[in-house]
Amino acid sequence: MCTALTFKTESFYFGRNLDNMESYGEEVVVTPRMFPLRFRREETLAKHHAIIGTATVMDGVPLYYDAVNEKGLCAAGLNFVGNAVYFKPAEGRRNIAHFEVISWLLGKCADLNEARGELERMNIVDDTFSAAAPAASLHWMVADRTGALTVESTSDGLHVYENRPGVLTNNPQFPVQLAGLDRYMSLSPEDPQNTFAPELALSPQSRGTGALGMPGDLSSESRFVRAVFTKAHSVCGGGEGESVAQFFHILDAVAFTEGSCHAGGGKYEKTIYSSCCNTDRGIYYFTTYGNRGIRAVDMGREDLNGGELSRYAMGQEEVISFIN
Repeated sequence: MCTALTFKTESFYFGRNLDNMESYGEEVVVTPRMFPLRFRREETLAKHHAIIGTATVMDGVPLYYDAVNEKGLCAAGLNFVGNAVYFKPAEGRRNIAHFEVISWLLGKCADLNEARGELERMNIVDDTFSAAAPAASLHWMVADRTGALTVESTSDGLHVYENRPGVLTNNPQFPVQLAGLDRYMSLSPEDPQNTFAPELALSPQSRGTGALGMPGDLSSESRFVRAVFTKAHSVCGGGEGESVAQFFHILDAVAFTEGSCHAGGGKYEKTIYSSCCNTDRGIYYFTTYGNRGIRAVDMGREDLNGGELSRYAMGQEEVISFIN
């Protein structure tokens, strides 16, 4: 379970909650321009755009969960179990495995228009990374400051949808989630007006009743509604500190507390990490379930012309600062 979103103030931001039962050794990873990006069925990108994001590195390969390139194009993969379908290689198509989608798009494309062109030719194939890493059922959000796309490979082929809210969760398919917003069009941050029975002296009993009826559960559809509403009515300044903090507050509205969603076998979903990248500056901010302090990796401080990955552990130990 996951939630991804875009956010724009003076800069453009992209990030997500990764909700899962356990960690898979994810790190913040910077892939410089000269690190070879190898693909199972397409040519190696010996030189490409530099990339920063969260990845698990397996056999020396960064498998990105979410990332942004030096040009400001970003992407995230989210669980899409029961709907994702991958295919056999097809003649005349870009045959890309699901674990290669983010690296391919961010390595090759400078902006959303270029990504659209790549996606028009893409066929997501059913290759697995290894026997120890079976295929994950995913769909993707791809974005830059001009807009966002949702990419879904289902039984009837690859679909690319305009994502005007700039929010993505999990199931069901994106058009169904988008249509579901119609049920909540009366929600408001303002106090409600008495249209129920104007002749009666009715009044709100507390602040926030303009949003009565907004779903509060942890399902994908409910988190989608809540994230769209919270983002749409966000009020914050344009500075970096305010913007980053507000981004994490929006993600907090759809986060998982360990114990609230039992996944079986004594395991529970929780928000393993939350990320927020300033795509204009290449600064990747993050928090983890165990450490709520905001930390950052600045891509601009790395040797982006190098050929080796830079890897930074995310850490789970809380650091508490006493002020007396």
